[in-house]
Amino acid sequence: METLSRLIEPLAPIAPGTPSATVAAMFDANPTFAALAVVDDGAPVGLVYRDVLQGMMRVAGPALATRPVAEIMDAKPRMVPVGTDPNTFVNALADSPTPIFRTAYVAVDADGRYAGVGGLASLLASHRRRQHEARDAMAIVERMAVDIGAHLDGVLAITERLEQQRLTPDAAAFVRAIGDTSRDMGETVGRAVDLHRSVNGDLQMDAAPTRLRDFADLVEARWANRASEGGSTLLVSYDGDPECGVEIDGERLLQVIDILVENALSAGRGMIEVRLSARAEGDRITLDCQLRDNAGGHAEDRLRRVNDPLGGVGGQDRSEMALGVGLALAQSVVRKMGGRLIAEANRGAGLTVGFSLSLIPAAAEAAAQDAPEPVGGRSAHILIVDDNATNRMVAEALCDMFECTSEQAVDGVEAVEMARSGRFDLILMDIKMPRMDGVAATRAIRELSGRSSAAPIVALTANADPADVHTYLAAGMQDVVEKPIKPERLALVLNSLLAGADGDSAEAAA
Repeated sequence: METLSRLIEPLAPIAPGTPSATVAAMFDANPTFAALAVVDDGAPVGLVYRDVLQGMMRVAGPALATRPVAEIMDAKPRMVPVGTDPNTFVNALADSPTPIFRTAYVAVDADGRYAGVGGLASLLASHRRRQHEARDAMAIVERMAVDIGAHLDGVLAITERLEQQRLTPDAAAFVRAIGDTSRDMGETVGRAVDLHRSVNGDLQMDAAPTRLRDFADLVEARWANRASEGGSTLLVSYDGDPECGVEIDGERLLQVIDILVENALSAGRGMIEVRLSARAEGDRITLDCQLRDNAGGHAEDRLRRVNDPLGGVGGQDRSEMALGVGLALAQSVVRKMGGRLIAEANRGAGLTVGFSLSLIPAAAEAAAQDAPEPVGGRSAHILIVDDNATNRMVAEALCDMFECTSEQAVDGVEAVEMARSGRFDLILMDIKMPRMDGVAATRAIRELSGRSSAAPIVALTANADPADVHTYLAAGMQDVVEKPIKPERLALVLNSLLAGADGDSAEAAA
């Protein structure tokens, strides 16, 4: 651990009886000295600051020249143990009720004896440098986590393909185990990335019309069997207008419900009730969500985990860490939606966790996200462009899921050649590729003639910052799907871009 010992100067101290003029001359001879410690018998008793002393000497130099420095020193300087962590010291300064106007501090050893003088300016500069380094390191970790998530999606795509094959019972069990483990790891990694983005204020929320009755049905379909397999019973209810729709990020809301259900299941077998209710209040809709369980476990421990998800989690307990990250993310998402996650112990066994949101009404019929419609009475034919075989396999599996056919290209040069045929209804384009990247390939395709140049192009990338998206759209792309690819997001984009493909094809043929 870094300590203040690296940031202090072991300057020779001065005695309390040293004349003020002598100390002023020492400062004049050494322009880098911000302060000098006054020490008596090895123990610091005060601090003299360059700027303070020089100002006093300009005003009353002749009168102060022969007076001992002890009369004008700061007799109560900041004294800090030399083994203190710089970050701890900076945080203490920020939390201190005393205004920070001193330019230096005295460092002392374990016995309280003088060890050196440190400047607050150098301390704060070091602190800012460490913060920048930490942010850079976390950015790299986030990018690595996103890549890991993409590879885990590839493993899942492979296992799903294998599950469709005729396998021996043992082989089928192994494939399921690989798939379950990859799914859990991918979910944990994704939540950790989301939590980091949320802490930094970078978590995206994309509100869209969502019919609450359909959302409740989705929760039940998603969790009923999994709860049953774990020995629990899941009941999902919705109380409100069956056609009530709201503007909300349904994917994030589902993420919160998933986390709360997982937390309840982790406490043991029992009954889990998910209750959604919607009521009109003026020109808005209030959505109340409660999850109640009667599982065992110590109520105080469970409440502590919900209220302080990342506190006291053992570094070796992976499942507890995963639950903690999930609950911390759930709290953050609910806050970003304008609510607050509240937990309370039931009178009997178990816990009730809930939140309320005030939402804008929306047309519920706009909420459905189905697979892309066939183009001209046939399945859409899609070109997948990516230099990573795993990413191509993931995209191919999703195309199969949406009943679309596909072909693959390994870089931009190959994509341009294949696009010349004009046989693709849409192109999924990776950005970073050898020989020719996705932006250059898109520009080249747009320069082709006829139908070959008209296919919608969607960027597949982990780089989806606003500046990057502007570059992609300016090159001729129509939309962006962030990696790792989320099926519902890809379905929404495909529906939007392929909706008019039939009419466009007819015009091109004419």
